[in-house]
Amino acid sequence: MAERLHRALIDGFGDEWSRFDQSALSAEERETLWSSYFAGFPWEALAPGAEGFDAGCGSGRWALLVAPRVGRLHCLDASGAALAVARRNLAAWPNVRFHEALVEETPLAPSSQDFGYALGVLHHTADPARALRHLVSRLKPGAPLLVYLYYAFDNRPAWYRALWRLSEPVRRAVSRSPHGLRYAASQALAGLVYWPLSRSARLAERLGRRVDQWPLAFYRHRSFYVMRTDALDRFGARLERRFSRSEIAALLEDAGLERIRFNERPPYWSAVGYRLRESPHVARR
Repeated sequence: MAERLHRALIDGFGDEWSRFDQSALSAEERETLWSSYFAGFPWEALAPGAEGFDAGCGSGRWALLVAPRVGRLHCLDASGAALAVARRNLAAWPNVRFHEALVEETPLAPSSQDFGYALGVLHHTADPARALRHLVSRLKPGAPLLVYLYYAFDNRPAWYRALWRLSEPVRRAVSRSPHGLRYAASQALAGLVYWPLSRSARLAERLGRRVDQWPLAFYRHRSFYVMRTDALDRFGARLERRFSRSEIAALLEDAGLERIRFNERPPYWSAVGYRLRESPHVARR
């Protein structure tokens, strides 16, 4: 059962990035999205020629903006189909290396990397704590790691969390469907749910209303292409875990990170931590 679920997850993400290779994403929107996820990342602290990893690189959409800033970037993904898309998107960058591997089984040497990031992947793993410890063990002591995990709506009101619970049976049903039906359902949700709610939030904002708690307000300035991509990502994944801010902090600390800083703006939650300079807890793994 676990092996089938694991294979279904990998195949599902391969299908997603094959359909949404991000070629239709404008450079401006890519930069805006990248900035929201990488807010607080200490680029200024990286040495010239820094070497790091993108764990769960997918289509390589973030790597496109990281590769020009570093000496070498390792793009890791368990899906060969996703890596094929990433190779195509990053063909202009000879400093990128590609590895087909699970997040918790990277081929990188322990204590070898100057930085790393794992955006939107750990919450889809069977054991997020184990995967995170493995990634931290690949960092040099003092090196930063940026992570993004789905939040448990811990900073939202009760009615917001209730809406999410109502959507869960839909996600479970869609995620268990064949790829074609899964894709069609996710696109219908993008058009019938994501678009009207996000555009209503944009209109309300223009009228002077606060939209902090508005469902899907994060997408109010995003293109429909982004909504379509994220609808498939959200409803297509067979395994999804959500974490509160305090749970993420505990995960990062247990993995051997210190000086943890959370981004206070959406998307929630993203955080940066630094590998402990002396961490036998991590070294044993």
